[in-house]
Amino acid sequence: MQQRPLLGALTNVRSFYSGCALAVICALIPLLHARAVQQESQPAQEEAVIIDATAPVHPFPHFWEQVFGSGRANLSMRASWRDDLRTIEKVTDIRYVRFHAILDDENGVYDQDPQGRSVYNFSYVDQIYDGLLANGVKPFVELSFMPRKLAANLTPHPFWYRPLPSPPNDPVKWSALIEALTNHLVNRYGCDEIRRWYFEVWNEPNIDFWNGEPKQQTYFALYDETAEAIKKVDPAFRVGGPATAQAAWVDAFIAHCIQNHIPFDFVSTHVYGNDTTMDVFGQKLDIARRDMVARSAKKVYDQVKASSAPATPIIWSEYNATYMNQPEVTDSAFMGPWLANNIRECDGLTTLMSYWTFSDVFEEQGIVRTPFYGGYGLIAERGIPKAAFNAFALLHRLGTQRIQIDSENALVTRNDDGHIVIALWNYAEPGQHVSSRTFHLELKNTAMKRYRMQFVDPDHGSSFAAWKEMGGPVTPTTSEIKKLIDRSMMPPPKEYAISEPITLAPQSLAVLELRDGKSNEK
Repeated sequence: MQQRPLLGALTNVRSFYSGCALAVICALIPLLHARAVQQESQPAQEEAVIIDATAPVHPFPHFWEQVFGSGRANLSMRASWRDDLRTIEKVTDIRYVRFHAILDDENGVYDQDPQGRSVYNFSYVDQIYDGLLANGVKPFVELSFMPRKLAANLTPHPFWYRPLPSPPNDPVKWSALIEALTNHLVNRYGCDEIRRWYFEVWNEPNIDFWNGEPKQQTYFALYDETAEAIKKVDPAFRVGGPATAQAAWVDAFIAHCIQNHIPFDFVSTHVYGNDTTMDVFGQKLDIARRDMVARSAKKVYDQVKASSAPATPIIWSEYNATYMNQPEVTDSAFMGPWLANNIRECDGLTTLMSYWTFSDVFEEQGIVRTPFYGGYGLIAERGIPKAAFNAFALLHRLGTQRIQIDSENALVTRNDDGHIVIALWNYAEPGQHVSSRTFHLELKNTAMKRYRMQFVDPDHGSSFAAWKEMGGPVTPTTSEIKKLIDRSMMPPPKEYAISEPITLAPQSLAVLELRDGKSNEK
């Protein structure tokens, strides 16, 4: 299978952006109606959103906001990382955090005495997992990478922190390490707690994060040893894989486990919006970034349903619009429509999706030099929320039931209390010229007369746009950081009559909560 480019090898998109001079754009023009309207010569596209409040609904669990990724385990002991986690908790339903490298030597987990006997030290593991639990989230345990004294191959991965993507040189000692770690977690937190965690074996073994050969066969051997060691402690502990890149190996993984009577409780894999169709589907197809994650989700969903274990939970333990460092993607308001559309398309195809990542406290390419370099996080360096942070905050408000409508630019949901919540967006790729889009709400079988709206777009709630206005300072001053944080805030929500249309500029996302009676505006 073709590998995606290595992080260290990319000189354009995966290197840090050194803050080259950016032209200062015009200051924001205050909105008269607090809505994302863009003035352009091209007329706005018109769309009627027809909503029947009595139409059939289906459950709409918030699968996109319960698990989030992070760089590597050791970072979670930093105050800035934990500050970002607490900020994310305020606007999402985050329940789990997944990160790499819990077993890496920087955490001191594994050593050997002069006679070659294994020596374990779980002090940092305790601090890492204690920190998560103290902040109200649980570990999604990714068991990686290989401790140096257990590694069969000492060639490191090119990540800045140099993990070892190696098979174990002694499978018996590896199994004993996993069993010892699992027993330690039980002794510290109890079986009832650990049964609510997930254990995922390794990370992306189909590409350069695994140098066993042949890749699939040697990974399956690692999975078998690891799963059996965990289940030996408690058969109810949840373990799964193959944790692959590019939606790979899921069907083969299920077949292997069933044929060899190896336990698995879920399947996991990854995909990014800019993965190629050759890598994901094995052929050239016309699939845009907008639809790549969902098309991949449908592929894996169909594989699971066709397998001998069709009820297996499907977890996308990494996804994003890009695996490259592209500021115009992950740092920008583009992410709002992309995320909303991805939720629309992936509904019903997955159990959980883990956005990569919640924070730019992140060092795969080295120490972060500047806030906006195309980092994956919802929060930039120095605690600056991005437009994607606001998008998650808005989409958190969606209801728990989905009302089906005929639109590629809207989601209509209903809360448990019966109130209707709508997401509307105007999708545009970076650099793509798209006109504004005007939505007209047409309601049936409801007395709702008003809507309360809040939005994010390139000029509102986007700290990236504000940073560019400053000239793109590589290391913003304290006062500039404060201004960026202030500018990251969305305009406050405002109320309108149902008859008033909603016009959204390109790369805008708005969430509307329908209301009855008179306006609550003063």
